[in-house]
Amino acid sequence: MSSSDSAARAWPDVLASLAAGRQLTVDQAGWAMEQVLAGAATSAQFGAFVMGLRAKGESPSEVAALVATMLEHARLLDFGPAGAPLSLDVVGTGGDQAHTVNISTMAALVCAASGVPVVKHGNRAASSSTGTADVLEELGVAIDLEPDAVVRCVQDAGIGFCFAQVHHPGLRHAGPWRRELGIPTVFNILGPLTNPGGARAALIGTSNEVLAPVMADVLAARGVRALVVRGVDGLDEVTTTGPTRVWDATGGTVQQTQLDAADLGIPRHDPSLLRGGDRVRNAQLLMAALGGGSPEGEDGDRIVAIRDAVAINAAAALAAFASARSADAGEDPPSGNLTERVATHVPVARQVLADGAAQDLLVRWAALSSGLRG
Repeated sequence: MSSSDSAARAWPDVLASLAAGRQLTVDQAGWAMEQVLAGAATSAQFGAFVMGLRAKGESPSEVAALVATMLEHARLLDFGPAGAPLSLDVVGTGGDQAHTVNISTMAALVCAASGVPVVKHGNRAASSSTGTADVLEELGVAIDLEPDAVVRCVQDAGIGFCFAQVHHPGLRHAGPWRRELGIPTVFNILGPLTNPGGARAALIGTSNEVLAPVMADVLAARGVRALVVRGVDGLDEVTTTGPTRVWDATGGTVQQTQLDAADLGIPRHDPSLLRGGDRVRNAQLLMAALGGGSPEGEDGDRIVAIRDAVAINAAAALAAFASARSADAGEDPPSGNLTERVATHVPVARQVLADGAAQDLLVRWAALSSGLRG
């Protein structure tokens, strides 16, 4: 039986369930994703599938099935007999329409410069001005490395970048259809949930408040010690303009809480100071923010605000990693509430920013990755 015959017989069952508001079984959700990744689905079937999920409301079990199927078809990192190191991802779903600088990218570099292995998963911009891949490419990092070269970067520089287009090639079939739809779907949250390096700690930002707890549930079930965050201003980051809602999965279950920069001694800033521009401008601001020293010139206030945002996001990511490290060692989790746990890492993040270590790491990483490009 051909894949098209199989699809013709199964799609009516999947879509009828969604139209009736019924939750898909794990097998149904996984099968539908198989069809998308194999290029066996049509644009009509894909559109009906994602819109049916959105209208019904995506459940944790459905999203988990999509994630598991994606990872089965992904080009994963292979660290050899020693296995993958305990690592961290800092990533956002995008979609907040705020066009900020690349805060998660800078936070990832700060974490790596502090000694934490980072496997960052990302893509080019979809709804923002400049995505992680765009700004890293502008800064000289080879973003499209093969998996074995990414492993070398993690081993030798302490940070590697998994370009979604390289590691999840099956998603190319859905790209044009997603652009035609023009609205966020469940596919917008799948990237942060499918790190090809198996990162067991994560700080994940999302602008989608409805799907944030679903993401946290999926991560907890997979054993990832993660913080899923959304600023009350809509940012897919820990914001400095007000409080941030947090779905804390660092303890293995999900607890909803809040984080406020003001409680960590970090001043609030006007959102306009976090706004970026094209890839050249964002790269310029990134280098200035990570370069250490005292900010000067017309961008002085902006660099101060960016550093504060990067510091709190890096500290939150380091707190998630500390929880993963404790779990990995079979130790009790770090004590204190979330604010207290994040607070212990703020001085580390600030020191890395002050001494320019993250910028130094970026320069080394760019040189290493460029040399590894085949």
